Amino acid sequence: MTYEPPTALPRDLLSDNDLQHALRDHDFGTVFRIARERAGISYSKIAAECDIKPERVGTLARGQGRITTFGKVAQISDALRVPGYLVGLAPRLWEADSAPAGTSRAENGPQNVRRRTLLQAATSTGLAAALPSLHRPDAPQRITETYVERLRERTARLRRLDEVLGGGDTYRVYLGEVQHTKGLLRQGSFTVEARIRLTALLAEQAQQAGWAAFDGGRTPDAVALYEESRTAARDADDPDLYGNSLAFLAYKTLADDRRTAVAFAEDSCATITARTPSSVRALLYERLAWACAVDGRAASTEEALTAARRALDHAPDGEPQPDWAVWVDHTELDIMTGRCWTELGRPLRAVPVLTDALSRFTDEHARDKALYLSWLADAYLAAGEVEQAAETTGRALQLATGVASIRPRQRLTPLLDRLRPYAHTSQVRDLLNHVADQAPSTESLIHRKHRSAPMETGTAHSSGLSHG
Repeated sequence: MTYEPPTALPRDLLSDNDLQHALRDHDFGTVFRIARERAGISYSKIAAECDIKPERVGTLARGQGRITTFGKVAQISDALRVPGYLVGLAPRLWEADSAPAGTSRAENGPQNVRRRTLLQAATSTGLAAALPSLHRPDAPQRITETYVERLRERTARLRRLDEVLGGGDTYRVYLGEVQHTKGLLRQGSFTVEARIRLTALLAEQAQQAGWAAFDGGRTPDAVALYEESRTAARDADDPDLYGNSLAFLAYKTLADDRRTAVAFAEDSCATITARTPSSVRALLYERLAWACAVDGRAASTEEALTAARRALDHAPDGEPQPDWAVWVDHTELDIMTGRCWTELGRPLRAVPVLTDALSRFTDEHARDKALYLSWLADAYLAAGEVEQAAETTGRALQLATGVASIRPRQRLTPLLDRLRPYAHTSQVRDLLNHVADQAPSTESLIHRKHRSAPMETGTAHSSGLSHG
């Protein structure tokens, strides 16, 4: 007989609209709360079956933090006996045993609930099973522009994974796309235009894979992919992607050679022409602003930020934007502005803009919001607002828990060290005690990651540099 966990949700509860909405959004805090209030399932039982610390279950139920990794989403689904389609997974193994006789697993669930494209839970090992709608289309004997466009649409869907997952989860997914496209270019038969477009797609995919490598701590792989992207963009005669590849190299170089990084960023902006889409203009100027801020060039920073804002403010109605830059908006630019002022030691300018921008930024983007909060905490500390810095650092730590990215930990480790001299204040003392209580899952992991990877020197966002 199939094992039935004590946390299995009643079938009638699984049809509840509030529960289904929470499951679709991967809002497991609400799921846990509903399970306790309406099914009498205690948090301690949920913690035991889902392999989550009891205090973490309570924290999630109070609306603090998110579950963002594929493995944990699958584990919770199995523990609560939630059918896969409700959380964006393929049918779970136990569903075949629990379905009524004569009912296929595909029929085991309401027809009006479409499978999600798993933006909140996927890894290289789970992607094929979890994303049936993203199976790669078979290549025709002669590759056409239409087929390349289908691959580009697939790349755009996969790019959304970076909005909620870290590079440790997504790197092999994106690298697989690069390798497949390279194979087509080596072995395929093309029209001339199809080859050019496929080469441009390779540049785009290499940038995304390089970004995931960087986010996951694979810096040498990131550099190689950025260089490969630059070559492909040049071969495709695509100035926008070429400029973006230079901006990626600038971002990576900041940790080792700030002047060279600024030069890369300046060269990226030099690729801007009258035909460059407004989102790409803003993106390249934003990255130049960050490079200048890290190098201590306040006037150049403000000039670049002004150029980025002008690009967004004067974007023509209906102007087509490439998917890899479409995320650049006024909220993102406000966050970059606050980060630049923090880096330049101007907390009184940084705090208001960061606070306002972060109020419009949801916790769903856990990695990015944790990073952005780290700069807000940094600005508070620079302004002498120790209590606010401790509170903000605590929020960032909560969001960073379980995210497969080295960068939040790189940012939060020095913040914790700078807060330690203020341990006599209750907010700092409580934060440090909480970090110690969570060891090794929090503090020792932070320090281990901090020692094994280069320091975070900047941000990025999905497909461009990525949020944060």
